[in-house]
Amino acid sequence: MKRFKVLIVDDSAVVRQVLAQVLGAEPDIEVIGMASDPLFAQQKMQQQWPDVIVLDIEMPRMDGVTFLRKLMRERPTPVVVCSSLAVEGAETTLQALDAGAVSIITKPNLNVHDFLRDASNDIVAAVRGAAAANLRNLRAAAPRKLVAKETPPAPASATAMAQTTERIVAIGTSTGGTMALEKVLTSLPRVCPGIVVVQHMPAQFTAQFADRLNGICEIDVEEARDGQRVLPGLALIAPGGLHMSLKRSGAYYLVEVKDAPPVNRHKPSVDVLFRSVARYAGANAMGVIMTGMGDDGARGLKEMHDAGAYTLAQDEDTCVVYGMPMEAVKLGAVDCSLPLSAIAAAMMQGPVEVFRKSGNSRQEM
Repeated sequence: MKRFKVLIVDDSAVVRQVLAQVLGAEPDIEVIGMASDPLFAQQKMQQQWPDVIVLDIEMPRMDGVTFLRKLMRERPTPVVVCSSLAVEGAETTLQALDAGAVSIITKPNLNVHDFLRDASNDIVAAVRGAAAANLRNLRAAAPRKLVAKETPPAPASATAMAQTTERIVAIGTSTGGTMALEKVLTSLPRVCPGIVVVQHMPAQFTAQFADRLNGICEIDVEEARDGQRVLPGLALIAPGGLHMSLKRSGAYYLVEVKDAPPVNRHKPSVDVLFRSVARYAGANAMGVIMTGMGDDGARGLKEMHDAGAYTLAQDEDTCVVYGMPMEAVKLGAVDCSLPLSAIAAAMMQGPVEVFRKSGNSRQEM
């Protein structure tokens, strides 16, 4: 078995010790070193380069974001951010994702030892996901320009709104998904179908993630609230730590946001969202599954497909981790695989029937 090499960079000796024990117990992981800050880490990396770096954000001498940006300029390497659960640190952690980090591990300020041991499965999964990342697609975000938005017109009538909200796009993504979502949502015009999104992300980060997207997108982007209407020109991001599902109330779609046990070890789960979309929107929906490790969303996308929805997957060449899309393709859940740059345009091509290809709906476009 090929073992991949991990370097742990954290100023807490307790965190370094526990992470080393958790990761080192896995047969496919070798912890090749630990460092208390990025400068010590650079010395160790000159001797042996890691396959994955587990990186704290707030450290002495050099912070994690500065180190990460330097790393991605000079020699892109998969990085898992080990971040505090504190809400005030959410913006800095999102900056790390912008700088090219693959995913986030959260840790509390107290009882870190017990927490990390309890979360060992998630930690191992995050590191394995990073090890599988496509290095060509690891990159820092381009400079952003804030978008000045016009106030959308009020709906003319219940009948008109019933027609404009019939189309729903459901998106599911995980590892590498923050950058993928940004690419898709910033490419959409102001008038577009209502969008519901599950991005695997801890609870403390989804609100700020939605706010940041809202500032750079033509469409509105919000963290979803229970009972909120799904409207054209609006993308609703499932809150971290809660499941989001689609419901229908008369002529309108709305979302239900609630706490429930994890599904596929995730909360929110893409499968929960996709299955509800299959049930309540059927052929009026489009399903999109993008970069991520594991198989969350694959079975739900198959249910959408079988209910008549048109289904898309991000292709392997543009994924950071081609896990979730690959599993969906294997199940026969995907009508079409597209590069990331083409997904927004596909979402805008009108009613689902436009996509139907007589006799051969599954194809590469």
